[in-house]
Amino acid sequence: MVETGQAPVLERGYRNPTRPDLRLEVLTFADLVHRLPGEEFRRVHRLDFHHLALVHRGEGTGMVDFVARPCRPGTLLHIRPGQVQRLPTTPDGAPADLDATIVLFTPDFPPRLPATVRVTDDPFGPACRQLGPDDHDRFRRAMTDLAAEYAGPADQDSEITKELLRHLLAGILLRIARLRSPDSGPRTLAPQEPYRLFQHELERSFADLRQAHDYAARLGYSLKTLNRACQRATGHTAKQLIDARVTLEAKRLLAHTDLPVAAISHRLGFTEPTNFSKYFTRTTGRTPGTFRDAQR
Repeated sequence: MVETGQAPVLERGYRNPTRPDLRLEVLTFADLVHRLPGEEFRRVHRLDFHHLALVHRGEGTGMVDFVARPCRPGTLLHIRPGQVQRLPTTPDGAPADLDATIVLFTPDFPPRLPATVRVTDDPFGPACRQLGPDDHDRFRRAMTDLAAEYAGPADQDSEITKELLRHLLAGILLRIARLRSPDSGPRTLAPQEPYRLFQHELERSFADLRQAHDYAARLGYSLKTLNRACQRATGHTAKQLIDARVTLEAKRLLAHTDLPVAAISHRLGFTEPTNFSKYFTRTTGRTPGTFRDAQR
């Protein structure tokens, strides 16, 4: 449990303070620092909306789902609903001195085009990309256009403005869809169908199914076929990917909620809290309590 008087971990629902009727906001990193002063800025946040950030100048280190993400000119961050983040800071914990454009939007705001859906609806999509100079310039121009339209006069036709904002955002998402995956490496072959199906079944069922053979049976493949597809796509077995997803959700809940460990254990499908604690310690090298303390 969290000690009495400790600041709560923040779960952020979408709220546009200046245009409450619009499910999109464009701001700068400096605006965000001003909005979240002091300890509130440094805490772990879990969002129910998309957070895009393009860094133009400065350096810092953020965190997305417990992976450190260095930020420097050309860094493009995309935090999706449900992920946890810590905003970029300097080594001493102060807010980073970044010149960055930030776009916040709800999942239902951009047009549902096939290519944009691949970006917004993919829970496995890259959280961080380092753009080259040409791509950085293209994205900066696109975000500048979006920011200019967002900052336009309030008396413009609201419906036309909203549609224009939706399509300018779609243009940015289409540019993201066109980028090469940052972890694709030298592979040129697309992931096999068993792996794609497994990814989405895992996202639905990780709290209920813990064994790889259960996923294989549900998807209609042999365990050997499923493991081969997973290893081809990621270098890991299906069981390793299952453990990684369960552990990630446990970390998210420990970091951003004050739920007792027993409640988190139950939510993740463990029959006994002691089994969950042993599982978490085995997969992370730390007890749930030690991990939670380190995030506060």
